[in-house]
Amino acid sequence: MAKDSVSKEAEQRDSGAAGRSCSRSFRAGAETDDAAQDRLEAGELARLIDRAAHAALARMTLGLSPAALWSAWSDWGLHLAASPGKQMELAAKAARKQARLWHYATRCGTVGHRHTPACIEPLAQDSRFSGEAWQRPPYNLIYQNFLLTQQWWHNATTGISGLSRQHENSVSFAARQILDMFSPSNYLATNPEVLERTVEERGANLLRGWQAFLDDWQRALVGQPPAGTEDFRVGENLATTPGKVVLQNRLIELIQYEPVTGTVHPEPVLIVPAWIMKYYILDLGAQNSLVRWLVAQGYTVFMVSWKNPDGDDRDLGMADYRRLGVMEALDAVQEITGADRLHGVGYCLGGTLLQIAAAAMARDGDDRLATMTLLAAQADFSEAGELMLFINESQVAFLEDMMWSEGYLASEQMAGAFQLLRSNDLIWSRLQREYLLGEKAPMFDLMAWNADATRMPYRMHSEYLRRLFLDNDLSMGNYHVDGRAVALSDIRMPIFAVGTETDHVAPWRSAYKVQLLTESDVTFVLTSGGHNAGIVSEPGHPRRHYRIRETLRSEPYLDPENWLLAAERNEGSWWTAWGDWLARRSGAPVAPPPMGSRTFPPLMDAPGSYVLQE
Repeated sequence: MAKDSVSKEAEQRDSGAAGRSCSRSFRAGAETDDAAQDRLEAGELARLIDRAAHAALARMTLGLSPAALWSAWSDWGLHLAASPGKQMELAAKAARKQARLWHYATRCGTVGHRHTPACIEPLAQDSRFSGEAWQRPPYNLIYQNFLLTQQWWHNATTGISGLSRQHENSVSFAARQILDMFSPSNYLATNPEVLERTVEERGANLLRGWQAFLDDWQRALVGQPPAGTEDFRVGENLATTPGKVVLQNRLIELIQYEPVTGTVHPEPVLIVPAWIMKYYILDLGAQNSLVRWLVAQGYTVFMVSWKNPDGDDRDLGMADYRRLGVMEALDAVQEITGADRLHGVGYCLGGTLLQIAAAAMARDGDDRLATMTLLAAQADFSEAGELMLFINESQVAFLEDMMWSEGYLASEQMAGAFQLLRSNDLIWSRLQREYLLGEKAPMFDLMAWNADATRMPYRMHSEYLRRLFLDNDLSMGNYHVDGRAVALSDIRMPIFAVGTETDHVAPWRSAYKVQLLTESDVTFVLTSGGHNAGIVSEPGHPRRHYRIRETLRSEPYLDPENWLLAAERNEGSWWTAWGDWLARRSGAPVAPPPMGSRTFPPLMDAPGSYVLQE
């Protein structure tokens, strides 16, 4: 009995100790959970404060990250400070440039400026100082000094050992933008052409320029488009090719265009434009509409018209754009026409999205695409030109916080970035012409379209910048669709790819990489013009030319420089070459399909409602 009593007392003590231990553990666990929750809430609150602060700062810096700029300039300054040899070289260059300028000035004073060769010539694309008035003293000395200074700063911001390529490009670009602000061509007192015009017109040019400035300023304050755009109206003298909207979802309207020929090729054409632009750049006026031209060639043409997203669309991502923008449109086109296969066309970002869709379709055994045409489109973003100056971790995170506050990237934000890439042409030369010379450039259809910009959802643009630009996932085989990676090398269909000579958005050498990434027969075209004007290059357009060459998948790779030597140069529009290429890969003409179907009945007349959203 004594043993039993001792045993029971021991069990009770153990049980009590265990109970107290469990109680302490429970209280400690509860305290731990509470502390973890507090830390989580504190961390989330800190993140919200940071995001709000970054978004407010972004509105003042036009979306440029101060941290990214400071990092680039600091990296440049530190490496330059640690490079005495580079410093000596720059000091010697400065002395030589001053000596050249003094020698030039002396010769101008003794033998005359007409008999004195310039000590430095502008770059081929720089026409600011080409006028006769700039060749006379003292303006020849002023612009020569400016060009020498510009050249010295280029030397100062490049070729520094240890400086990263990204920071070197950023600093060199920023220095060029700052110098362009102070170009003598931008100011009345140092621009002889403006001074001569002012004397001739007794200041009337400056009065007109002041009036133009006030008008532009007022329009900018209230968010109105530039003067003259009111003369170009979508559905009246823009986007007038007859058609019907046959599909509408939360992201696109699909337009089917009416046939104008008695028979059509059995393969319809589905065009996927970029969502950064309104689709009607491909359906401008009757004389330069790619859509109208294609319909006249005997094709049934469908066009994706993207919705202009707002804050409610903030969570739409790249997967939604592929599913709602390409795949649902493709299903509708096939159901309406009864075609087994179709021709896919992608422009700019639309071309990137089409390549993603085509790679996923090839992976899954979906062979509904007969051919793919890519217009100024990229898939490898490792050499995406000066636009990459705005793409790094700091800048992308800054943009994400700015978009987070509104749910989208504002249209003027992206337009400003594109203008910076060509500030000499798109900003300063325009200000000189309109505000100093008083010459208001007449509005035309492409300019009116350019003023009709769109927004981009927060999630989609964040994914686009990170997965494609920053990480280059698509070209590396790391881009996932429906949980599995896609590879562009799975694409086997014939490809017609177009690059433009002066493209600052999708440089042609970057677009040319489609030949490295796919296992297709690629016909590559390099056309004169830029990202937009090079594509809108209708037959009969003056001073147009293009180079073209087909590379079969069985042939060895040809680098861009050797391709330039081997490609045949042709005068005129590349549209005709594309038309011949499509015709050779299309079936015998048949009767046109109906407009819409029971599943996809016509909903409204083209151009639809999404394109009218502001």
